[in-house]
Amino acid sequence: MNGIKATALAGHCRSRDHAFLRFDYFGHGASSGDFRAGTIGRWLEDALAVIDRLTEGPQILVGSSMGGWIALLAALARPGRLKALIGIAPAPDFTEDLIWARLSEAQRRELLERGELAAASAYEADPIPITLRLVEEGRRHLLLRGPIRLSCPVRLLHGMEDPDVPYQTSLRLVERLTGIEAVVELIEDGDHRLSRPQDLTRLFAAVDAMAARF
Repeated sequence: MNGIKATALAGHCRSRDHAFLRFDYFGHGASSGDFRAGTIGRWLEDALAVIDRLTEGPQILVGSSMGGWIALLAALARPGRLKALIGIAPAPDFTEDLIWARLSEAQRRELLERGELAAASAYEADPIPITLRLVEEGRRHLLLRGPIRLSCPVRLLHGMEDPDVPYQTSLRLVERLTGIEAVVELIEDGDHRLSRPQDLTRLFAAVDAMAARF
């Protein structure tokens, strides 16, 4: 929650006199807990607890990468509270499509036998542990295998130079969304983080456009 996008958006919302709430998932950032014990379902519970206990009235959810997947799941779980959703390089189903599907046979065997793999990360100094529990539990929350029936408008921002989550993921996501207004904005030279000033300007514009609706 102390990343560039979250802090920049907090300042922007403050300048617009909009309420704003950010948090770190279990095992992330300032939150306690062992990251290895985290799952998509556990992190979804965090998001729902924050919505239920710490917010009032209509909400605009903003989620980046994995947070985009969690935001989609939260919107499905709380349709009466969510009025809009903004995804930044959203990564629904990443445990299956971007982790399991990309593992070699040897890596899959190691994960199944040891219950954990260490993966290099461009964003962390130390390797990130990938647990079998994360992959297997993630299968309970897959979204891109069928229609996604949300009740709120969706805006997606995705960089076409994203090395971690292909921009085609956002295109697949829009194809699955039914009965709502869904728009993808592709940034030709954008990376995964989308934290440059010009990227933040796009994010602010998306939030302002959604907030102006209610």
